[in-house]
Amino acid sequence: MIGDVLTSIILFEALKQKYPTSVLHFVINPATLPVLENNPFIDEFIYLNNDTVQSVAKFYKFLISIKKENYDTVIDVYGKLNSALISLFSKAPIKSAYYKKYTSFIYSHTFNRLTKPENKASLAIENRIKLLEPLNVAFSPIFPKIYLTDKEIDASKQFLEKNEVDLQKPLYMISVLGSNKQKTYPLNYIVELIDEIAKQSNSQLLFNYIPVQKADAKYVFDQCQVSTQKKIFFNVYGKSLREFLAITKHCTALIGNEGGANNMAKALDIPTFTLFSPYLNKHNWFGNKESKKHIAVHLADFIELSDKDLLRAKKDPKTYYLKLKPFFIKPLLNSFLSTFE
Repeated sequence: MIGDVLTSIILFEALKQKYPTSVLHFVINPATLPVLENNPFIDEFIYLNNDTVQSVAKFYKFLISIKKENYDTVIDVYGKLNSALISLFSKAPIKSAYYKKYTSFIYSHTFNRLTKPENKASLAIENRIKLLEPLNVAFSPIFPKIYLTDKEIDASKQFLEKNEVDLQKPLYMISVLGSNKQKTYPLNYIVELIDEIAKQSNSQLLFNYIPVQKADAKYVFDQCQVSTQKKIFFNVYGKSLREFLAITKHCTALIGNEGGANNMAKALDIPTFTLFSPYLNKHNWFGNKESKKHIAVHLADFIELSDKDLLRAKKDPKTYYLKLKPFFIKPLLNSFLSTFE
């Protein structure tokens, strides 16, 4: 997933700071390459696609190619059987991973995941950096970064201006939908928040959605007030992930459901206002050090939730989402918007 990949790239920057002459390779699914292009800390990408993983013969051939690299260190952030086998075949003297009883024998160093942040960052970031302890890399406040070219940024600017977007006015990217229904704020609630954004700010709005979500995104558009619809550029969107990134780079902020888009906006240094699903632990993906530029909202911020509630929320997120009324969110949202007016 893109959020996981983005969180993992901080390891490369941390390692290059500590060991400037090190050579660093990243095993990735090719689909995630767009968020990694031009990263100055990664020396080489090694592609592992689903077709290779699902074929015993192809995956074994891949494992042999890993063995031939003679790695000194392998950092396994994935923690699944496939990555454990990669670590095993690497024969690296140092192999670091999160502790799991059935794979721990493969690694030279294993770690239990933190359950509470120790450095005011998100747990995702703090747990990633923890994997570098065998290499004497201490925690430092490094955050994921995406690198766009000047050509990409200029092309997206021309695209927006061609579609009559005024870049002198606030421009908000709205993540209307989550990656699935469990991560999607109720549509009638998101409509109310979008109307509030249009009402409280002299803004223009872009919708972030993928093709299979277009019908739901159009439903949200149709439910918005007519005055709000006039501010939405519904058909202005990137046709590729890199185009989406370049367009987002021109946005004042990204607002909406938690997911890859929010993580990408952060990596582009764009402010975000994020709505977390009730069953998620907000602290996994949001740290106190981000609070100056980013806002994250969770039902637990307004209503006391027990551990049992969180378990129930995973089975029945809709019921708990309905408790997160827009009137809870609007004061925080308006305060966030006021910083850009």
